[in-house]
Amino acid sequence: MIKVAINGYGTIGKRVADAVTLQKDMKLIGVSKTKISAEAFVAKSKGYPLYIADLEKRSEFESAGIRVEGSVDEMIASADVVVDATPGGVGQKNRALYEKAHVKALWQGGEKHEVANFSFNSQCNYRSAIGKQFVRVVSCNTTGLCRVINTIDSAIGVEKVRAVMVRRGSDPGEIKKGPIDAVVLDPVEIPSHHGPDVQTVLPHISIVTSAMIVPATMMHMHSVQMDLKKEVKTEEIIELFRKNPRIGLITKETGIKSTAQLKEYVMDLGRPRADLWENGVFLESVKVVGKDLYLFQAIHQEADVVVENIDAIRAISGEVTDPDTSIKMTNEAMGFVAIR
Repeated sequence: MIKVAINGYGTIGKRVADAVTLQKDMKLIGVSKTKISAEAFVAKSKGYPLYIADLEKRSEFESAGIRVEGSVDEMIASADVVVDATPGGVGQKNRALYEKAHVKALWQGGEKHEVANFSFNSQCNYRSAIGKQFVRVVSCNTTGLCRVINTIDSAIGVEKVRAVMVRRGSDPGEIKKGPIDAVVLDPVEIPSHHGPDVQTVLPHISIVTSAMIVPATMMHMHSVQMDLKKEVKTEEIIELFRKNPRIGLITKETGIKSTAQLKEYVMDLGRPRADLWENGVFLESVKVVGKDLYLFQAIHQEADVVVENIDAIRAISGEVTDPDTSIKMTNEAMGFVAIR
């Protein structure tokens, strides 16, 4: 059993913690919080051992009825792998803790590539991550781009990618961010950071990205165009997507043409937290004209990296060396069958 600790029990951390508990080859040994919050009470209700960075706050937690097992340092020392799900920028500071404890660790896409010097995607470079001490799981948008690009590039070949990210303004539970009534260029200049981030995983791919933030919370939307190395039929592309266990196809028969409707659909399917772990590719948007491929895809910012974290844990632990095997193990444990 791989002993896993979650340092940072927030939007991503709480999802990864739940996913770890479902895996037959992993054991969740603890999660961490810096202050009392609703999520701390959730951890308590689920029986997750809770650790804190500052033990001087122990009485505050325990006065609120939340048992504290010990310090974050103690949690780290007991782990085989630490999943750092702390806010962007904080994880870099934690690297020294993991080095001191001689523990393997993985970070999220909010950190820069240099935090681990290896950026991970299950379907693109799993084998290269085997046995590494540190890896970074790329962001939700980069994960979504890597999945569709690698799927097409591996089978057909991709000359160039152009993608526009229409980004949600904040997560649904976040009340301190906007915009409220604006579309914000993020950034104004082109390319956005997403293209260079894809190249940390797929360095041979020529890609230019741009991005904007809109007043929405449900998901991101991508408009993707790829220049292919040869002419193919649209049906060939769709069949490649159908075979990918982490690409879902949304058909017009469902009546779904928005991220809100897609989130509602996934919730009605009974997914935990209405999470969309796969790329939500709109089937009727997939079109090949000559050597040009076009598509729209929805990316759930809170969820698609969760399954990638689980695979990354296996890769750096070295227990499973085949990416397809790990992906299947992860998906089956979570009861995850991609929308078709």
